[in-house]
Amino acid sequence: MPISPKRWAVAAVPAAASLLLAAGAAPAFADGSYTIPIHQKLPLTATSQGVENQKKCADIPSTQDGWHFVLPGNSTTFVELKVTFEPGGEKTVTVFGPPTDKHAYVASEPGAKLTAASAKVTGGSAEWFNLSHTCPSSATASPSPSVSSGAPSPSGSPSSSASASSSPSSSASPSASASSSVSPSGTPSGTPSGSPAPSGSASAPATGGTTGGGLANTGSDAPVGLIAGMAAALVGAGAFLVVRRRRAGAEG
Repeated sequence: MPISPKRWAVAAVPAAASLLLAAGAAPAFADGSYTIPIHQKLPLTATSQGVENQKKCADIPSTQDGWHFVLPGNSTTFVELKVTFEPGGEKTVTVFGPPTDKHAYVASEPGAKLTAASAKVTGGSAEWFNLSHTCPSSATASPSPSVSSGAPSPSGSPSSSASASSSPSSSASPSASASSSVSPSGTPSGTPSGSPAPSGSASAPATGGTTGGGLANTGSDAPVGLIAGMAAALVGAGAFLVVRRRRAGAEG
């Protein structure tokens, strides 16, 4: 019995619906992979609030910011990861781990912003991937500005030297010469004589002029007084001898 066109139309509608449903559930790519977005809201930096920080991200050097991305569950793995940094531009990662291909690591310049991220994955039915943590570079954590100022440095070595030499010298060699001769003589008994000649010498440089006279002007009356005293003593001694000799002659 032939089938009428009306019946063919009624049978074709459920079949077409089944094909459409099957097409919607098929993977985005022929190899079974599909694309998912990052779960966090962008942009972010390695030190943004709410981002976990760790010291080491695989083999990324400490001079760069490290980013660790991870897939939820255990049945989905990365096929390709695309991230965009500012500055730095877009980067594509195709090598993953450790420890498995559900982990991805990316390096960026210190302080760079992550502005976009998407991943091609395979297996499971993941809806997104996560930023697990970051590893800020040492340059970001401990900035070292190169600003020079005239302020004194703590590590400076101030030195001061002062030398003073004082070599006062004075030389004085006062010199005074005086001679006194007293020769008392008595007629009856001869001529006793005494000629003491005390002498002292003193020389001192003088910037002024020279003064005349028998004695040098030394600026002190002490030598004159001494000489006068000695002269008086000699006169007294001479007089004593004269009187004594006279007495001796009288008694003889």
